[in-house]
Amino acid sequence: MMDLSGKTAIVTGGARDIGRAISVQLAKSGAKVAVNYFNNAQDGQDTIDIIKANGGTAVAIKADMTKWDDCFGLVRQTQQAFGKEIHILVNNAGGLVARKTLAEMDEAFWDYVMTLNLKSVFMMHKATVEHMPENSSIINMASLAGRDGGGRGASAYATSKGAVMTFTRAMAKELGPQGIRVNALCPGMINTTFHDVFTPGNVREMVASKTPLRREGTASEVADLVCCLASSHTSFVTGANIDINGGLAFS
Repeated sequence: MMDLSGKTAIVTGGARDIGRAISVQLAKSGAKVAVNYFNNAQDGQDTIDIIKANGGTAVAIKADMTKWDDCFGLVRQTQQAFGKEIHILVNNAGGLVARKTLAEMDEAFWDYVMTLNLKSVFMMHKATVEHMPENSSIINMASLAGRDGGGRGASAYATSKGAVMTFTRAMAKELGPQGIRVNALCPGMINTTFHDVFTPGNVREMVASKTPLRREGTASEVADLVCCLASSHTSFVTGANIDINGGLAFS
């Protein structure tokens, strides 16, 4: 268990699946956690209940990560709850939205996917960085799709996640002199409702069979890696886009 005592963390999209696992694990490690949700207050409350049952401290904050004012509002509400300094930012909010080929996409769809997955990361950096002291950590959620282009109908999603990887490297260079580390995770097939909705069962079985570890990953495994990157144990790691895919692909 990493020791994050005295740290304040924000987890966007932190109320379910990978985001919930991250929120819970950060709190178990001692951080005070602002759990962001968008349209499901019950998910937010359920996550808070889990954290409190494990002796942790957290608040649920509703905010739309595609909106400038909401991003800054999330930071303000976190400060009201836990104090002015933010030590950990996890940009987990995002999604595929829908599988659409080039022929099926219109401008509005493309723009929304880019805003949800990429612009949201930019806006949260803008809102948070000025409140981050030295030795703070930002972890962005990219994807294996950002490396390999994704599956059929995922070109917009894959492009946005590839851009998150590039933005991560750029911010690592820019914010490094301030003592702020910026890294990203590139998950492969993780057992979440994301794949329950968007990936057929036979495809999931095929991917798992081609993965050297012969299984899907779990949200808790992603959360463990996030906590490591948030801690002093990785104090010389920045600008990294770290694969977590069971050996399915190598960078």
